[in-house]
Amino acid sequence: MNWTDLKITVSTKDAETAEAIAQMAVPYGIYIEDYSDMLELVPQIAHIDLIDEELLARSRTEAILHLYLPPDENPAEAADFLTRRLEAEGIPYRMETDQTLAEEDWANAWKRFYHPTHLGERLVVCPSWEQYAPAPQELVMTLDPGMAFGSGTHHTTRLCCELLEHLPVEGARVLDMGTGSGILSIAALMLGAEEAVGVDIDRVAVRTAAENAAENGFGADRFTAVTADLVHQPLGEELTRGGFDIVLANIVADVIIALAPAIARHLKPGGHLVASGIILPRREEVIAALEAEGLTVAGDREQEGWCALLMQKG
Repeated sequence: MNWTDLKITVSTKDAETAEAIAQMAVPYGIYIEDYSDMLELVPQIAHIDLIDEELLARSRTEAILHLYLPPDENPAEAADFLTRRLEAEGIPYRMETDQTLAEEDWANAWKRFYHPTHLGERLVVCPSWEQYAPAPQELVMTLDPGMAFGSGTHHTTRLCCELLEHLPVEGARVLDMGTGSGILSIAALMLGAEEAVGVDIDRVAVRTAAENAAENGFGADRFTAVTADLVHQPLGEELTRGGFDIVLANIVADVIIALAPAIARHLKPGGHLVASGIILPRREEVIAALEAEGLTVAGDREQEGWCALLMQKG
């Protein structure tokens, strides 16, 4: 079974923002070619003369995002979404498609680059084929990249987990908006949350999140995965049951702003929001949208141009 490789070429300075946009459109397979720091990193792994000349000739001013779509998905829809979002952000790009990638090649390629990753002081994410001996205080979740994003390697996920580790998670009810692979829901459950509800607009992400939660010992009694667009479709009372103690939203600035009324509606008074996927130039804009809904800033974290916000509902 062959997958469509939708390739987007952008300037390396725009690569992280383009990646965040791409994850909204195709949350089950993204690979990035970025050789901007190759010459700085090469001495750490090999002598420069041993590196293939073709690799050295690759552009170090442009990055290529490969988005992999299954045969039953329409590439034109993803391309249209990406075109609108990239143009709205003012990001120049080139786009092309290739339909020669076999599913087996994509699935196996990840294993060379995916290793145990620390997400905070206690949380560790580890692929099923790796061995990891945790320290007494560490909590290890098993998560394979497969076809879903959210493996924990991106700054935005780490920032979320760092904030989450310092919240009163024990016994909490958690809403994970844009759950992706379910990694943040699983993290919250491992930290002692009573229940987590993961919501995503993509059915593949929802299925994957439920599978990942089950793999880590959290069945339907602790984790519920739902396909919904919370901008236009509030959760029913059977799921909200009076609201949530913690809302997690690791998405992008535009979506968090659009979700601000839903976040306030689903969050209990005194409850906390952890919002990430926000590039620093959009930080104040996101804060303003959330403050307009009655939330106040309680803390934040920054890393390499990204920020995560901790906010509390009054």
